[in-house]
Amino acid sequence: MPDIAKDQIALEEARRFAGREHGLFIDGTWREPRTGAGFDTFNPGDGSALGQVALGGEADVDLAVRAARAALDGPWGEMKPSERARLLWRLADAIEARVEEFALLETLNNGKPLRDARLFDVPHAVETLRYNAGWTTKLGGETVNLSGPGTWHAYTVREPVGVVAAIVPWNAPLAMAVAKMAPALAAGCTLVLKPAEQTPLTAIKLAHLVEEVGFPKGVFNLVTGVGEMAGAALVAHPGVDKVTFTGSTEVGRLIIKAATGTMKRVTLELGGKTPVIVMPDADISRAIEGAARSIFTNAGQICNAGSRLFAHESVFDALVEGVCDFASRLRVGPGLDPTTQMGPVVSAEQKARVLSYIEAGLRDGARISGQGTAADGPGYFVPPTVLTGTTPQMSVVREEIFGPVLCAMSFSDGDLNAIAAQANDTEYGLGAVVWTQNLSAAHRLARKLKAGTVRVNGGGLDPALPFGGFKQSGWGRENGREGIEAYTEVKSVAIAI
Repeated sequence: MPDIAKDQIALEEARRFAGREHGLFIDGTWREPRTGAGFDTFNPGDGSALGQVALGGEADVDLAVRAARAALDGPWGEMKPSERARLLWRLADAIEARVEEFALLETLNNGKPLRDARLFDVPHAVETLRYNAGWTTKLGGETVNLSGPGTWHAYTVREPVGVVAAIVPWNAPLAMAVAKMAPALAAGCTLVLKPAEQTPLTAIKLAHLVEEVGFPKGVFNLVTGVGEMAGAALVAHPGVDKVTFTGSTEVGRLIIKAATGTMKRVTLELGGKTPVIVMPDADISRAIEGAARSIFTNAGQICNAGSRLFAHESVFDALVEGVCDFASRLRVGPGLDPTTQMGPVVSAEQKARVLSYIEAGLRDGARISGQGTAADGPGYFVPPTVLTGTTPQMSVVREEIFGPVLCAMSFSDGDLNAIAAQANDTEYGLGAVVWTQNLSAAHRLARKLKAGTVRVNGGGLDPALPFGGFKQSGWGRENGREGIEAYTEVKSVAIAI
């Protein structure tokens, strides 16, 4: 059978799945929402409705949390770490066997290029599950030598924090859902997942595989709905022990306030305004491509997008010219089009938000030095844009846009303290990027930059590398040892001998 025919069949199957009647997955069963209502989900590539999803509410959240608690106190709590690992591996295998299904659903619902979903989003989810499966048998405590009077045997143990509410964003729906699910379940917790209302389809597909591979009922629960109803109910529920959230800093502040009533543990991965610093000795061709990809990948809808470019004046013009040329050549269009290199933003509201920031920048005195061409048609397309003449006081420089808009600025002083001060002049501190061939400068800047992740001359994310932010970019870390330990509590035991 020709590949084109296979691709068409796979797309038709994905559309059929999207158009099915979707319930809530609670306690191992698909249920109608107590609200009796649903909401539409859309294809950002053309604005068309894909299907209707269950609108979960407070009563549904309560059922899900109770189911998660019962599983924690029951079979899941008694399961050996190696058994949890095997289930996570089986889930990873099941996703890997369905890469095309997940990639198509992600592209239909999020708008990103299908190639990106195939090569990054789905494989990253698989690797995240396998990486965290390896931690299940390695979460231990230590023996402690006490100095007080008497003879003691003292030790610590790590126990699962309990029932976890995971609230994930729309920019990388599958990858973000698994990034929270995998360490939580590996640590022995149970989970209630609330996907973004804009992009619930791959989370629903994930729940079907959880059911298929045989997780005990109640271990993983899915409540789709809007943040003001399902999300707020989850954060406020007294039966939830920990909230893990990725999204805007504004919503993160609301979660902190809501969680204080029950002193829930909270992990927040919030906004960013990542600086990209290009030193005069950098490999300019690589820096151009790296800077462009950092802001235009996923239409700039990445918390760690390199949205502020700081380049030494000796290379500034060449760098900006190169990034502008990159933007002008980008093929912007629907994610299902195989020639598309940058897809739409996720919604009409997001499109309006990004365009309003560009307009505000121009009113404040910035100028467009380069701009690509947005696709025609009904989708939510924004042109990749490079602004120069920007200053630190402008809203386009200070606020997270979450779109394909780069603010380029130059510096003349080679003093690393001055460069770091410019880069750190933000309320955010999620990431930073440095381009230089000077190893000493790279290490010194890495120490001075107030960011949770500093990447030098490229590099990406890995499940083994802790990720999170300084300042208002969040609390805590995901990935690595720190990421899974965030789902545990440490208990000290001292026995008099």
